Amino acid sequence: MVPQRHDAIIVGSGAGGAAAAYRLVQGGLRVVLLEKGDHLPTDGSTLDVRQVVHEGKFLSREEWLDANGRSFKPEEHFNVGGKTKWYGAALVRFSEREFRADEAHGCRAWPIGLAALEPYYDEAERLLRVRAFDQEPDLARILGRIVRPGGRWLQAPLPLALDPRIIGERTEAMHFDGFASARGLKADADSSFLSKLRGNALFTLVTCAEVRTLLGSSGSKTAIAGVQLSDGRDYHAPLVLLAAGALHSPRLLERYFDAAGLREELPTAAHIGRYLKLHLLTAMLAPSLRRVSDILRKTTLLTSGRYPHSSVQPLGFDAELISSLLPGWVPRLLRSEIGARSYGFFLQTEDGSSAENRVRDRSPGLPPVMDYAERRLVEARREHRALTRGFQLSLARAGLLGLTRRIGLSGTAHACGTLVCGRNPSDSVVDAEGRVHGLTGLYVVDGSILPRSSHVNPSLTIFAWALRVSDLIAGQRAPDAAHAAPAPESVHAG
Repeated sequence: MVPQRHDAIIVGSGAGGAAAAYRLVQGGLRVVLLEKGDHLPTDGSTLDVRQVVHEGKFLSREEWLDANGRSFKPEEHFNVGGKTKWYGAALVRFSEREFRADEAHGCRAWPIGLAALEPYYDEAERLLRVRAFDQEPDLARILGRIVRPGGRWLQAPLPLALDPRIIGERTEAMHFDGFASARGLKADADSSFLSKLRGNALFTLVTCAEVRTLLGSSGSKTAIAGVQLSDGRDYHAPLVLLAAGALHSPRLLERYFDAAGLREELPTAAHIGRYLKLHLLTAMLAPSLRRVSDILRKTTLLTSGRYPHSSVQPLGFDAELISSLLPGWVPRLLRSEIGARSYGFFLQTEDGSSAENRVRDRSPGLPPVMDYAERRLVEARREHRALTRGFQLSLARAGLLGLTRRIGLSGTAHACGTLVCGRNPSDSVVDAEGRVHGLTGLYVVDGSILPRSSHVNPSLTIFAWALRVSDLIAGQRAPDAAHAAPAPESVHAG
């Protein structure tokens, strides 16, 4: 059988991978997208609290080690659409200042500004059908006591990638934040991008395809010519785009640099896996005497000039989910009653970029390491503590108690950094057009390139970055010439 020929291989089907596939196929390139997981079921199990939250049925089982050698499992998802199937649908743009360096907070600069991404933000919002929803009565009552003219807090509608029909689907509406829609009422990488490619002869999706290593060309170890899967299958193409996520893309690149002997040759090698960012995250419950009747809840974004790298948004959690955040020693009946009378809030602060916070791959068979410590992020930790105290105080003035629960190392929903983009290979891994410094044929289109994570979920910016990078690639390649090119001879660098 003659091997199928491709112009581009994409590793991972989340925000970056799906957006890149969509744009490259639009540009006439033949694309194969390799996804480690499979399609999610649509039988309602992805909305079931027991299976999703308590059993963790859809989470990765991959074991990691922290800096002290303790084992843990990051909350990662391997499925078509990646984390976007599970995220809370909040899609906010980065501001102009969040593309610039903030040395006092330990934040790096982007090699591009907001203007370079604006048309791709526009396109991503259109494809994802981002919209605002009305603030519901219970939230309006709470915020009416907190948000005052000239006061500490500013509020704005939270852009959400939700179908308006979700309001009439109570189960879906109360379980979109951290759950995968069974009826397609939450936009994601699969439904908004990959679905448009189904049936297109230029596009191939391969599921249950775990990429083990990159393949270098026989003519040059700095030219990437394909990938090899864990089952031994090889895929060859003149272009490879990494979109496996901030915890996984750097491990693939690190393996290749080690196997090909490039660590001493390319200065960018020193930065692979570094500058991991997770956000500093706290869940806060606000119990009251009255039952909560709001359904969506997560409709408003709160910010404050006192906490310029932070934001607060309601959790889209119903009573059952909120009760799961309470300590285990609280009796079940009491947990249920508190959950029914509580509003949840999600507090997040952009962490600084410490080179010591990093992801490291290890020998085959050994768990990878996530070396991340908040003590390296002095200003971020100070702001997050002030944010938490400040919001608790505001709730107290509104007659509500604020109970907190920090999100630990396993909370990797917003993981980014680890292959940061920049102008110089001496302090970054990827250039302003998405290419890995020093290599040809290799691009990165996931959250690992982000020098900054903003004060919100970075998903929309990942979509926009991937659209921009793949737009540049498609513009540089003439499809007819690409289709006529011979399949590249490649060699496994290991």
